[in-house]
Amino acid sequence: MASEMNQEAPQSNGKATGGLKPPTALLAADAAAPGAHPHFIRSLALRFAEEAIFLMAVGGAIAMGLGITSYFTEHHYVLAYLAAYAGFRFADLIVREDAEDSPAHEELSQRIAVQLPILVTFAAAPFERTYAYGGSAPAFVSALGLLIALWGMWLALGARVQLGFFTSGRTAEHPVLVKSGFYRYVRHPIYAGAYLVMLGWPLIYGAPITAILALIVGAIFAQRRMKSEEAEMRAQFGEEYDAYIRETDALVPSIW
Repeated sequence: MASEMNQEAPQSNGKATGGLKPPTALLAADAAAPGAHPHFIRSLALRFAEEAIFLMAVGGAIAMGLGITSYFTEHHYVLAYLAAYAGFRFADLIVREDAEDSPAHEELSQRIAVQLPILVTFAAAPFERTYAYGGSAPAFVSALGLLIALWGMWLALGARVQLGFFTSGRTAEHPVLVKSGFYRYVRHPIYAGAYLVMLGWPLIYGAPITAILALIVGAIFAQRRMKSEEAEMRAQFGEEYDAYIRETDALVPSIW
């Protein structure tokens, strides 16, 4: 979960590190320090720019897959998913933490690049339904897809909130390995939630080929990120993290 880590600091399997609040005197000094406020503004602007660009790209990807945008008004599950997804993205934007201080243009380009597979999924599902099968997916399949997506949003956002809450007392010298809440059952609940969110989209359309491809590609991406993140966590927490790995699953309880 490199991305989780990047957004949550040394997070790892979802474990991150929060940050002890410095004494009031230090807070005042930091507030007066030149560049502190501009950095916050730049970070916030960068996040909103990322989300605005991404959501516009999602709309374009869906329109390409459908061939028509009026389709949305006739399919309530699609509209419900898109409304929930937009809210999820902006909520995630607010609760996640910044990664390292890198140039704004590099950070934005990296984040957008990571979203490309998601955009392909958004285009492929409606394309498959419209041009391979025609008509609409069975209502119970679309409802299941929406339920899975909402479940994933709850899991991903809840894990981020827990991550910040449980690491609120951390310092650079005393990092915190989160093993409570969702992290008691899986090491990467944020990735698990995001995985479910993306699986819900092809189900909304009843697009089995896209769903299978999303499963495979998502698993490959998740495995690569989890491997990288867990290597960093091992380096930081040593035997404590090794024991945590032995006690938990990576993404799906009792399966993976």
